[in-house]
Amino acid sequence: MAQERTMPNVVLIYADDLGYGDLSCYGAKQIQTPHIDRLSQHGVRFTNAYAPAATSTPSRYAILTGEYAWRRPGTDVAAGNAGMIIRPERYTLADLFRHEGYATGVVGKWHLGLGDKDGEQDWNAPLSCTPADLGFDYSYIMAATGDRVPCVFIEQGRVSGYDPSAPIEVRYTHPYEGEPLGRTHPELLTKLRHSHGHDMSIVNGIGRIGYMRGGGKALWRDEEIADSIVHRSKRFIDEHRSKPFFLYLAPNDVHVPRYPHPRFRGKSSMGLRGEAILQLDWTVGQITSHLKRRGLLDNTIIIVSSDNGAIIDDGYADRAEELLGGHDPSGGLRGHKYSAFDGGARIPAIVHWPKGLRGGQVSHELVSQIDWFASMAAMLEARLPEGVPHDSQDDRSAWLSAGKSSRPYVICQAANKTLSIRRGRWKYIEPHKGPKMIPWGAKVETGNYPTHQLYDMESDPREERNVADEHPELVDELRELLVKERARGLGL
Repeated sequence: MAQERTMPNVVLIYADDLGYGDLSCYGAKQIQTPHIDRLSQHGVRFTNAYAPAATSTPSRYAILTGEYAWRRPGTDVAAGNAGMIIRPERYTLADLFRHEGYATGVVGKWHLGLGDKDGEQDWNAPLSCTPADLGFDYSYIMAATGDRVPCVFIEQGRVSGYDPSAPIEVRYTHPYEGEPLGRTHPELLTKLRHSHGHDMSIVNGIGRIGYMRGGGKALWRDEEIADSIVHRSKRFIDEHRSKPFFLYLAPNDVHVPRYPHPRFRGKSSMGLRGEAILQLDWTVGQITSHLKRRGLLDNTIIIVSSDNGAIIDDGYADRAEELLGGHDPSGGLRGHKYSAFDGGARIPAIVHWPKGLRGGQVSHELVSQIDWFASMAAMLEARLPEGVPHDSQDDRSAWLSAGKSSRPYVICQAANKTLSIRRGRWKYIEPHKGPKMIPWGAKVETGNYPTHQLYDMESDPREERNVADEHPELVDELRELLVKERARGLGL
């Protein structure tokens, strides 16, 4: 048994594209997620939790910095060869834990850039500007995400399992001569074909976004990614079990391309997307069981959540739409990933902490992931640099005690940077003249409308009846709150 400590370990499991309705503890009937359900049964499940954004990079930026991504240029969905978006001088969530005596690690999807400048990385040498510069003692990460090159893991700032016989080159501007592409050599797409986009470099029989050559033995196999992430996470826990640790564990499930391990094949009627959810649940079970075996579970805060809402067809012909079978990934909400509607950013969120939190609770409080930073700092009684974090607020009464939330309103960012604000039962979406549907292929409502939108989320959770004209005073109040928030500037 591990020696009991006062400070809890923290394991943040940040899933990818997991929708509000994708878990059986949130009402899903076509799929069962017993490991996550068990955390919910013995922890707190939140029904009104929001990610800061409806896309990946902005949400990940926000939780690690405590600053909304829309305040800072260059925080849109990152290319695989983006320079590091969070600059080394920024004080991060990992810095907070490290300064309080924690070992810190990040394993899995990163998608916040590496190196000092866009497109200038030398992938064959140690990289400048890595998670080590942002407070992480250990890192084993995908440079971006599964559908973007480079398709290699970066461990401690260099390519894991680097193959010197196959030097790596990456760019996003034009193909490499002689390298087959998904759009020109579809016969080489032996595992997944594209439905839209994702027709550039082929790695592991799957087309990607971007152009890459080389990699050799270092190239990942999609079906082995979850096992690799779990193995590194367990090793990190074992190496730091004698002191408190913070592990940011970011599985790439349920993001495309969905190609889970063979052990999950045929286990879901929803095909590859359903199997990816099962693989995520397995990952959670593996980590939870490992913590229990090491005597660490009781004093470990486990948070399971998602970076944005669900998406069904996001570029691969994996029959995800065809095989839904009545399953609603957004759990009755309107919209999906990318959208200003609630299906874009309202997400599942579960907190499990046997030593510090009474289990079996459901919280309907309005909460935001932006507040994880300040809430953890308050729990640790940490002294932070002046002005840090810029937007995060101490909401530990809700997140860590299942009590009342201190957050007066939640702000979310759609893919096109349209902002919405929810205060109590009311949600306001600012005007935007863009298209009604995502234009690049995904069948998703953007939430764009040329005039103000106001919805009563208690009587109309699907945001079907715009009541802005009936409540002009509320529209003015909520619009003015957004104006004031923008006026607060960029922070540090």
